Amino acid sequence: MSLKNDIEMVKEELNSEEKFFEKAVITEKFIKKYKNIMIGTLSVIVISVSASIAYDMKQKSNVENANKSLSILQKDSSNSKELLALKELSPNLYDVWLYSKAMADNDIASLEKLKNSTTFIVEDLVKYELAQNADNIDSLNNYSLKQDAIYKDLAQIQVAVILINQGKISDAREKLFLIDKQSPLSNVTQLLLHYGVK
Repeated sequence: MSLKNDIEMVKEELNSEEKFFEKAVITEKFIKKYKNIMIGTLSVIVISVSASIAYDMKQKSNVENANKSLSILQKDSSNSKELLALKELSPNLYDVWLYSKAMADNDIASLEKLKNSTTFIVEDLVKYELAQNADNIDSLNNYSLKQDAIYKDLAQIQVAVILINQGKISDAREKLFLIDKQSPLSNVTQLLLHYGVK
């Protein structure tokens, strides 16, 4: 009886070893068949991760260097070397610097140069400042008609004030009624409607 059991155990062991070798052969065939694809995929992953890390490091370095340039420019605004460095490292920050410098110096010519800035907020603020400085109803109206104008309501109030000063009270009322009641300037609008355009 024990010999029969031993034979059965040996058969089972041989079957399991045979299955193991069979799976090993299948795995080896699979690896041989798809080896190039697997190596290529692994290479792409390694290259992608490396490139991403390198890009992030370069971006971080650019931000740090742009901040250093800006810090130096705040101390010495005539430093042309740092101004060029800021322009190369961060064109948006460069436009913001030029805008703030032009505003501090009340330099309309410099503002004119920034009118077509690619930095949205700078472009919008410059257009508002130029319209305001022109003290012209048409330029303020054109600015306030822009969908995403930051100072839209303020421009409309300025137009209304100009119209009040010109004695065009009904036109001023129409302009003031365009300002939303949820606007932060609604109190000013109400005061103008009450006291300024009776």
